[in-house]
Amino acid sequence: MIELIEVAPATESPRRTRREGSGKLVCGGIVVALFVLAAVFAPLITTGDPAAQDLLHRLAPPSSQHLLGTDQLGRDAWTRLVYAIRIDLRIGLLGALIPAMIGSAIALVAGFGGKLVDTAIMRICDVVVSFPLLVFFIALVGLLGPGSGWLFLGPGEIPIIIGFTAISWIVYTRLLRTEIRRVRDTDYVRAAVTGGLPQRRVILNHVLPNAIGQTVVYVVVDIGLAIVAIATLSFLGVGIPIDTPEWGAMINSSRGLILTNWWLMAAPGVAIATLAMGLALIGDGLDDRIKS
Repeated sequence: MIELIEVAPATESPRRTRREGSGKLVCGGIVVALFVLAAVFAPLITTGDPAAQDLLHRLAPPSSQHLLGTDQLGRDAWTRLVYAIRIDLRIGLLGALIPAMIGSAIALVAGFGGKLVDTAIMRICDVVVSFPLLVFFIALVGLLGPGSGWLFLGPGEIPIIIGFTAISWIVYTRLLRTEIRRVRDTDYVRAAVTGGLPQRRVILNHVLPNAIGQTVVYVVVDIGLAIVAIATLSFLGVGIPIDTPEWGAMINSSRGLILTNWWLMAAPGVAIATLAMGLALIGDGLDDRIKS
């Protein structure tokens, strides 16, 4: 009589997953590091002022003097592309980190504030999500106006960051709340509570370190999503002033030249895709390391 043996499907070993995650982290880190270095040393690798106009050399083709040519006002496209990194990366970082901090704090309150508090917070999240978020975001940014900037933030940046915060905290609240509820019910946390440890120590030493992983991964990916959203808003003429060296604004101003000076539109598009890909690789690599 032949005995049938069920063979479990092969799964990737933790070592292989960790190795792949490390490779993604390295590749993504190199890409992002190159953008950061370009932003920091922009005066050294560009021709100077991104707003400087030279009407005698409008729409010049790429050359040794102008690596990406010039735009309709004779401004050096390479200089504007590099200086745009500062704006897009700065708004992307703040547009992801501020909602993450606020949403995580609310998630902690929901996870440890009792059933009534948890239900109230979740219903608030449901109400906010019920609005068409993109329309709400554009309306909020348009209502606040470009403003005059503040500290290291330029005109139009503060309303965009406020808009990101107003709609993105929900994602972090729901994500971290789910992880907190999972970790809260584990044996080691119950043992810590039974042992009489203060709730603050249980949260900081046992719950949060084991629940925050996916939130960190999403923050990194969300920076890339925020950069894409910034460029989209600028392309639509919302938020960042059109004359600012910003990738979406550059695509908007050169969209009528796609048949003649296509590189003016392609260069910022490639920059957006490359930086977003680098951040996605870092997030994917972190996810692999956490799961392994």
